[in-house]
Amino acid sequence: MTRKALLAVALGTLLAGVGCSHTREGAKADAERAAEKTGDAAEKAGDKAEDTAEKAGDAVEKAGDKAEDATDN
Repeated sequence: MTRKALLAVALGTLLAGVGCSHTREGAKADAERAAEKTGDAAEKAGDKAEDTAEKAGDAVEKAGDKAEDATDN
Protein backbone atom coordinates (compact mmCIF):
# COMPACT_ATOMS: atom_id res chain seq x y z
CA MET A 1 0.00 0.00 0.00
CA THR A 2 2.96 2.33 0.58
CA ARG A 3 3.89 2.27 -3.09
CA LYS A 4 0.40 3.37 -4.06
CA ALA A 5 0.50 6.20 -1.54
CA LEU A 6 3.87 7.41 -2.80
CA LEU A 7 2.69 7.13 -6.40
CA ALA A 8 -0.44 9.12 -5.61
CA VAL A 9 1.59 11.84 -3.91
CA ALA A 10 4.10 11.98 -6.74
CA LEU A 11 1.38 12.07 -9.37
CA GLY A 12 -0.51 14.72 -7.46
CA THR A 13 2.62 16.81 -7.22
CA LEU A 14 3.34 16.49 -10.94
CA LEU A 15 -0.19 17.38 -11.91
CA ALA A 16 -0.65 20.07 -9.28
CA GLY A 17 -0.04 22.92 -11.66
CA VAL A 18 -3.10 22.05 -13.71
CA GLY A 19 -5.54 22.76 -10.91
CA CYS A 20 -3.71 25.42 -8.90
CA SER A 21 -1.93 27.76 -11.31
CA HIS A 22 1.54 26.28 -10.74
CA THR A 23 1.88 27.49 -7.16
CA ARG A 24 3.90 25.74 -4.51
CA GLU A 25 0.96 25.92 -2.10
CA GLY A 26 -1.34 24.43 -4.72
CA ALA A 27 1.05 21.58 -5.38
CA LYS A 28 1.27 20.87 -1.67
CA ALA A 29 -2.53 20.94 -1.33
CA ASP A 30 -2.97 18.61 -4.29
CA ALA A 31 -0.38 16.18 -2.91
CA GLU A 32 -2.11 16.21 0.48
CA ARG A 33 -5.49 15.54 -1.14
CA ALA A 34 -4.04 12.66 -3.16
CA ALA A 35 -2.46 11.17 -0.04
CA GLU A 36 -5.71 11.55 1.90
CA LYS A 37 -7.71 9.83 -0.85
CA THR A 38 -5.18 7.00 -0.94
CA GLY A 39 -5.39 6.66 2.84
CA ASP A 40 -9.18 6.57 2.69
CA ALA A 41 -9.06 3.86 0.03
CA ALA A 42 -6.63 1.83 2.14
CA GLU A 43 -8.89 2.15 5.17
CA LYS A 44 -11.91 0.98 3.17
CA ALA A 45 -9.93 -1.97 1.82
CA GLY A 46 -8.87 -2.88 5.36
CA ASP A 47 -12.47 -2.70 6.55
CA LYS A 48 -13.58 -4.97 3.71
CA ALA A 49 -10.82 -7.47 4.50
CA GLU A 50 -11.83 -7.47 8.16
CA ASP A 51 -15.49 -8.04 7.26
CA THR A 52 -14.54 -10.88 4.92
CA ALA A 53 -12.39 -12.54 7.59
CA GLU A 54 -15.22 -12.24 10.11
CA LYS A 55 -17.70 -13.82 7.68
CA ALA A 56 -15.25 -16.63 6.96
CA GLY A 57 -14.81 -17.23 10.67
CA ASP A 58 -18.57 -17.34 11.15
CA ALA A 59 -18.88 -19.86 8.31
CA VAL A 60 -16.18 -22.08 9.83
CA GLU A 61 -17.86 -21.92 13.21
CA LYS A 62 -21.23 -22.81 11.69
CA ALA A 63 -19.68 -25.74 9.80
CA GLY A 64 -18.04 -26.94 13.02
CA ASP A 65 -21.38 -26.76 14.83
CA LYS A 66 -23.04 -28.79 12.08
CA ALA A 67 -20.30 -31.42 12.22
CA GLU A 68 -20.62 -31.59 15.99
CA ASP A 69 -24.39 -31.96 15.76
CA ALA A 70 -24.01 -34.73 13.19
CA THR A 71 -21.64 -36.69 15.42
CA ASP A 72 -23.86 -36.25 18.49
CA ASN A 73 -26.72 -38.12 16.84
